[in-house]
Amino acid sequence: MCGIVAGIAQRNIVPILIEGLKRLEYRGYDSAGIAILDLEQHLQRRRTVGKVEALEKAIIPERLSGTMGIAHTRWATHGKPSESNAHPHVSDNIALVHNGIIENYLSLRKKLIKAGYSFESETDTEVIAHLLNQELKKNNNFLDAVKKTITYLEGAFAIVFLNQEDPYSLIAARKGSPLMVGLGCNENFIASDHLAVLPVTQKFIYLQEGDIAEVTVKTVNVYNKDKKVHRPDHFINLPEEVISKGKYRHFMEKEIFEQPNAVNAALEGRLINQSDVWDEIFGANSIQRFARIKQIQIVACGTSYHAGLIAAQWLERWVGISCQVDVASEFRYRPHIIHSNTLFITLSQSGETADTLEALRQAKTEDYAATLTICNVPGSTMVRESDFVLLTRAGPEIGVASTKAFTTQLTVLLLLTSFLGLSHGWDERQNAACLSELRSLPKFLEQSLKLDFAIKKLAQLFVEKEHALFIARGIHFPVALEGALKLKEISYIQAEAYPAGELKHGPLALVDSNMPVVVLVPSNSLIEKLKSNIQEVYARNGQLILFLQEELGTNETDIKSILLPKTGNMISPLVFAVPLQLLAYHVAILKGTDVDQPRNLAKSVTVE
Repeated sequence: MCGIVAGIAQRNIVPILIEGLKRLEYRGYDSAGIAILDLEQHLQRRRTVGKVEALEKAIIPERLSGTMGIAHTRWATHGKPSESNAHPHVSDNIALVHNGIIENYLSLRKKLIKAGYSFESETDTEVIAHLLNQELKKNNNFLDAVKKTITYLEGAFAIVFLNQEDPYSLIAARKGSPLMVGLGCNENFIASDHLAVLPVTQKFIYLQEGDIAEVTVKTVNVYNKDKKVHRPDHFINLPEEVISKGKYRHFMEKEIFEQPNAVNAALEGRLINQSDVWDEIFGANSIQRFARIKQIQIVACGTSYHAGLIAAQWLERWVGISCQVDVASEFRYRPHIIHSNTLFITLSQSGETADTLEALRQAKTEDYAATLTICNVPGSTMVRESDFVLLTRAGPEIGVASTKAFTTQLTVLLLLTSFLGLSHGWDERQNAACLSELRSLPKFLEQSLKLDFAIKKLAQLFVEKEHALFIARGIHFPVALEGALKLKEISYIQAEAYPAGELKHGPLALVDSNMPVVVLVPSNSLIEKLKSNIQEVYARNGQLILFLQEELGTNETDIKSILLPKTGNMISPLVFAVPLQLLAYHVAILKGTDVDQPRNLAKSVTVE
């Protein structure tokens, strides 16, 4: 993995491919490459380690030109970042790019070596090129050879094939990894993300599981299980400013400051006429039908998992529904008990997260009452494959470290809590209180963002640090987990979060004058407990940094604190999340890391 863009046109395709790769840089990668058929129909391939800019500089002097080509940004899985491991991979006249992992590549590689093929890379992808080469020797029909080749592959893949001997078509295949076709006028494109080709088309076909697409200048034919199938067109209309940094230094900074508007978008039209809203999403008489739900299973990864942990506490405390939350990669491989009338919920920013998607597919075969996906991408695989969908409406999130996707997921999860509350006996007063807090949320997020300058100064404390500890209690503990994750992701500081009551059970051994300890102190019933935990750290010379909603009235002058707006209990976790995002951002700036594309990470994890 990580990014694919390809096209066939009646004009030079190279600038379009390079621009497409640049638009996919946000996904994270370590090398880039391009292969085209030049004007003499010869296969030309160029690859470089590092940024797309290096690839662009390599091809500009020779003015590489052609009307058909494929390009790729690679995030290393099999083999270290190197030119030989970069995509596209070739076998004689065949070139291809691939996202995903071929799980049986070693056995295929042995067979191909025995058949006389040699390998120049350490990747799993190169076996696909040689397999297709082998099939074309048996049957020189390009499409048929691709269909046969992919039957040998186990694992996940999105592949685009280019064949010098068939200069009029590209062939794409999808299993487990996202792939789409962009439709133009006398030109067509293929990409793993529609952002790659939005400058040249806004009309897309989303390939479904098992699809193979034969793409020419004027036609797109899609096949599944050897039958020609119809896939509908989708129109994507995104203003250019949505995918530019604008006045901000980084996409992450922009997306942090977009959160009040993103939350407004998530709430728009969903706070009035509740019965109508929920009937539109879940079908007629939804409140009465969902009264049968007795348990909820949430499955997610990373930041979305933290959102799920917060939602579980809302659901259990305010609605009285038992809620289990699991990391998708663990849930899939452990036995689990399914109680009757359990709602299965998946959370994903991209809707393509591999482990979460496979957990959803597993759930569809099991005895759940229904499946629901909460997601930011309307045309994503999880959206298409779930019974019900709640879109977060955050808009494109380019920074690898998720920010507005997290807060909009929580916003929608709190909306869902209100719906389940109505279906489980909330009276009008309880529902009105929840909706009132949601209405006030954008205002409180704006107030939190005004703390930016103070948090920027606070970030200086972390410049020379290599470790940090976050502690909190109750529903704010998952927020501490998310704060530690953000700091870890973009500043490379080893940050961990613990429930504050667990200090004596291990973490306190780490506390000394060199250990920053970030404490989340909301104004709730646990504040006295937290005061005791703060004193435990203070007595051991820990460097305390408090994010609090009211002054504690202590006399210690060497404790740093940031005063947050005081809110209702329900929305408090979201208001605490924003300052922790700002802290991570400013620490990363001071440390000089790549904020939007942190090392070794990818935006959408489409392999296990």
